[in-house]
Amino acid sequence: MVTRVYVPKDSTALSLGADEVVAALHKAGAPIKIIRTGTRGMLWLEPLVEVETPAGRIAYGPVTAADVPGLLVAGLLNGAPHALRIGQPEEHPYLKSQQRLTFARVGIVDPSSVEDYIAHGGYRGLERALTMAPADIVKTVADSGLRGRGGAAFPTGIKWKTVLDQDQPQKYVTCNADEGDSGTFADRMLIEGDPLTLVEGMTIAGLAVNATMGYVYLRVEYPEAIDTLRAAIAAAYAAGYLGASIKGSGKQFDLSVRVAAGAYVCGEETSMLESLEGRRGEVRVRPPLPAIKGLFGKPTIVNNVISLASVPVILERGADFYKNYGVGRSLGTLPIQLAGNLKHGGLVERAFGVTLREVLYDYGGGSASGRPIRTIQMGGPLGAYIPVADFDTPIDYEALAAVGALVGHGGIVAFDDTVDMAKMARYAFEFCAVESCGKCTPCRIGSTRGANLIDNLLAGNQPAEQKTLLEGLCETMLQGSLCGLGGMTPFPVQSAMKHFPEDFAPRGRH
Repeated sequence: MVTRVYVPKDSTALSLGADEVVAALHKAGAPIKIIRTGTRGMLWLEPLVEVETPAGRIAYGPVTAADVPGLLVAGLLNGAPHALRIGQPEEHPYLKSQQRLTFARVGIVDPSSVEDYIAHGGYRGLERALTMAPADIVKTVADSGLRGRGGAAFPTGIKWKTVLDQDQPQKYVTCNADEGDSGTFADRMLIEGDPLTLVEGMTIAGLAVNATMGYVYLRVEYPEAIDTLRAAIAAAYAAGYLGASIKGSGKQFDLSVRVAAGAYVCGEETSMLESLEGRRGEVRVRPPLPAIKGLFGKPTIVNNVISLASVPVILERGADFYKNYGVGRSLGTLPIQLAGNLKHGGLVERAFGVTLREVLYDYGGGSASGRPIRTIQMGGPLGAYIPVADFDTPIDYEALAAVGALVGHGGIVAFDDTVDMAKMARYAFEFCAVESCGKCTPCRIGSTRGANLIDNLLAGNQPAEQKTLLEGLCETMLQGSLCGLGGMTPFPVQSAMKHFPEDFAPRGRH
């Protein structure tokens, strides 16, 4: 009897030796069939090996190649007890309390198999969309309360309606998968673990606005994601879910991957469009909005991976189902990525409203170092630093904005009490200087000038004057930058100075 064994091919698992584990399993000569999946998101347990048994899938982890012979002798293929045995993954406390809608299949299915995708509920949203008028699809998405998961949190339905209302024969759907924020990996994890969810979401978007062509803008640093997505797209074409007549409906949608050079500024939608058109990634002055004049001058949907991947479940189960998750104006679920100094780094999908403290301690397990967590940064390298006093803030757009923070792409990076917040503030300026496209003066000059001001402040060179200049510079960048790169760089600087003023005391020259 051949036993099915599941081993992730996610980048995290690969970096920790998943391929070596697979080689060891093959070398052992056991009667097995290995299926490569995505990760479940419990990254501290990777590589996680799962075995199909009559009682369901039983997991073991973290498994190394050296562990394989002993595991097989102990009865791995029967789900037998072992020091590395986790049990049924879905019963693990980390996963059991999650509310996985977008990531429901990640870590479970073969990413390139349409048959496996359909067997686990895939393409039901598209099947429903094929029976609906474009305006009704847009209304369903609007009624669900889905907001952009890329950081700006703009209502997705409004963006789609603007594109639908344009009287143009050619329209486009673009997905910005240029995931550049520190501590974020949800886009990569979904593409490597369940890319057909993204393919289905983009196809539904095309039907919603009468667009016949879609592009995924995916960064070159994600080679596994590129290969996995291209394989999934090819499988979707072969199964009739993409092309000139989707499942014989007469409705067309084609999809292609465009590999990006990896510039952080291309996370901004108009910079991405410039790059897609073959030019240097620089922000465009708006108006016109991309929904009116976007890719190649045509009306264009620009959403990120998680926004588009949230659409299939909304179409399948309805707007009311989706909006019953969350709080206030923050509806649905959010994939929260835990990184930095945390014991249990990984991905948690929960409805909006879960507090920062719950995420950091109930899921993250507190700091990996064992020292107190002093601060977290949410929203990428340009997100504000949040002090311990605000850890009971619920994760929702408005609640975090009220404490001067933002959801961003849902990434959280934790720091213990050894962190130097002045250095972290300086890093924000350094990062901006490296990643600036150079088009606007506040960002291009302000980033370098900001680092100099912090150096002078810490050196004790007229600190009061340097602090005044620094505060003024931050305000100039906030108000005068063309896009969020320069406009958000002050967030980590201002929050660090506000909450941790003791770290900015003059230290003298070194």
